[in-house]
Amino acid sequence: MAIECETTERQTAERETGAQVAVIIAVRNGIPFVNEAVASVLQQGDALERVIVVDDGSTDDTVASLSAISDPRLVVMGHAGAGVSDARNAGVAASRAPWLMFLDADDKLAPGAIARLLRRRSPDAVAVYGDYERIDETGHVFGTRGLVRARRRKPSGDILPALLGGNFIINGGVVLCARDRFLEVGGFRSGLALCEDWLLWCRLATTGVIEYVADLVLFYRVHRASVMMRRRWAYADFSPAVEAIFADPVIVSRIPPARLAALRTSGESSLMIYCAQQAARARAWRETTRLTFAAITHSPRNLLRVIARVIGAVIGF
Repeated sequence: MAIECETTERQTAERETGAQVAVIIAVRNGIPFVNEAVASVLQQGDALERVIVVDDGSTDDTVASLSAISDPRLVVMGHAGAGVSDARNAGVAASRAPWLMFLDADDKLAPGAIARLLRRRSPDAVAVYGDYERIDETGHVFGTRGLVRARRRKPSGDILPALLGGNFIINGGVVLCARDRFLEVGGFRSGLALCEDWLLWCRLATTGVIEYVADLVLFYRVHRASVMMRRRWAYADFSPAVEAIFADPVIVSRIPPARLAALRTSGESSLMIYCAQQAARARAWRETTRLTFAAITHSPRNLLRVIARVIGAVIGF
């Protein structure tokens, strides 16, 4: 009954107002990029209900800087020291918008991103996601993603099996998800700080269709101070999320055991490849070599995939 009530609220909100989306930004020490992130959301047009910035204990000028922005759609709230998952959940609780997006404080939305995702989703989709470009600290696009976007298709529909094999969605800033389904699956898992979004996407995928739109919706900023770049991660850092995903009873009930084991190996390999890619981007060649061989050893059948993705990181793909 609760889910039916939430669904009715979503449909009523969509009929009665054009403001359908709340964008949640969890931030801790967001200077110098958070204002640019907020500005990119406020420029999204009538579909935006509000942008909610949840400050998770900043010690810089993040809150003071945001106070200079005069727009009734901007809400800044404190949720100190709770971690990114709890901060995002608190942001969701502060809005009744039927659709949600989770933007990182150092990224920014492409113009018209929200409208494109809303327009191209089907009525039965529980989430819709697009694509991204990488930008540097100054906002300049780099890499070759734009050259292959039109020819590369990511999964749509029942994406759970593919998603268990690796988080190809990459970043919450490319996703609109239905608020009622977000609440149904329990939101972000408290205490998880890495791959918390991967677990969420997997749980959402058990509730219905997730669609891919081959449009640019996000500029993903790569810089030395970001969470994923300020240190070199090891697979062990991500293992709590892996354990949570493959121990989730709703998720595992959807996949035959033999296939689930193979998908877990693939998912683990994807994270190992990611660690090798990050080392390559940092030009830490000895570490890159070690991590690349670890990924290959873990899943020899993925040899070509491992080599291709690490080379891609070297050349800026």
